[in-house]
Amino acid sequence: MKVLVPKAYKGRLPKIDDAEIVIIDGSQPVADEHLDAEVLVAWGQPNEVLKDSAQRLTRLRLVQAFLAGPDPVVAAGFDPEVPIASGVGLHDGPVAEHALGMILALLRNFPLAVQNAVRHVWAVGHDGAMKLRANDGRVTTLAGANVTIWGYGSIGSTLAPLVRALGADVTGVARTAGERDGVRVVDDSGLADVLAETDVLVMILPNHPSTANAMDAERFAQLKEGAVLVNVGRGSTVEEEALVEALESGRLAGAALDVTATEPLPAESPLWDQPTLLITPHVAGGRPQHADELLAHNIEAVRTGGVVRNLVRR
Repeated sequence: MKVLVPKAYKGRLPKIDDAEIVIIDGSQPVADEHLDAEVLVAWGQPNEVLKDSAQRLTRLRLVQAFLAGPDPVVAAGFDPEVPIASGVGLHDGPVAEHALGMILALLRNFPLAVQNAVRHVWAVGHDGAMKLRANDGRVTTLAGANVTIWGYGSIGSTLAPLVRALGADVTGVARTAGERDGVRVVDDSGLADVLAETDVLVMILPNHPSTANAMDAERFAQLKEGAVLVNVGRGSTVEEEALVEALESGRLAGAALDVTATEPLPAESPLWDQPTLLITPHVAGGRPQHADELLAHNIEAVRTGGVVRNLVRR
């Protein structure tokens, strides 16, 4: 069995009996000599390369995406009989850590601290970083803060204990309400009430028509004044014009984005000029953990007729 792994993946690879793992240049179409591959790992290939692979790799038995959101892999048009497995769970730790870092950066006024460092300005109080709010009741620490995680899945459930350890109260928002590991989870019907009490809103929503501009002007109006927003999900879920308005009006004390509606973020975007906004270039994930174990399990599953983990429904 030949397994194609793009060289963009730098992690560990499994050792599988009778399997030949071939490292390929994922930026280019698969070479003719490897069209007999039975397994393709999707990680970093451009959309056009994935589409080419869907057309030319006719012997595939498995497409294993290391991406948590397999949208581009599904859109490539692989044969419906070929199972596609996602990388859900592989990025829980890295994305949760990134989100935590962004939260703390906002609460500690790091956006202004970085700007001051560039200007060689020693500003002890960081005055103005997210409006003066030391004594006006707005959030400055996770201790006692209400943190809402919108898109409460595996990443959210990894982040929750991290912020709770620092004293925060956590509420999740998901399609189904209930309780998960001691965290209250509400559905969309309870979102407005939760937003009204939210100090820190973390968005981890996937890209889907139902989540497009989910955080719009109406939702910003429902959000507690002086809250901070972190988005490590997908850029399509935040209406950026409404975000800019919320930041400039001071209703939103600060925001941190790892994702934007258009990537790379255009140089002319007004987001770049927001002094209370922290931007990272879609790097919260990018370091899949235990991908070798997932790949080994799913190869064995397709060989033996077992259950493919993270199977994508199409």
